[in-house]
Amino acid sequence: MHENLNMFEDMDIEMYIISKDKPEEQLQLYNALQDRYGYSLPFVSDPNLKLIDAMGMKNDEVAHRGYGIMDQEGNILFNTINDHWGEQVEATAEKVKEEYEKLK
Repeated sequence: MHENLNMFEDMDIEMYIISKDKPEEQLQLYNALQDRYGYSLPFVSDPNLKLIDAMGMKNDEVAHRGYGIMDQEGNILFNTINDHWGEQVEATAEKVKEEYEKLK
């Protein structure tokens, strides 16, 4: 996992995992990722799906899988729904870089 995150190093971004899970559930997943890959990303708990909805990722009472870019003021600049973004991390990184470059 960590070597895949290197694909994002040349961008001035902070990455988070946003989920409906409660913080204690997220901590378990964070620790599992840390144990397996030696690295994890910070989690943001969104139990009421407010941020997830604002990002266009709400799917009834759960979140779609995907990724997006938000600016420091909380404006959603880009988002996409993709259940396979992690399996397709190279394509994901290219799309994020493409959208990031548009912001410069």
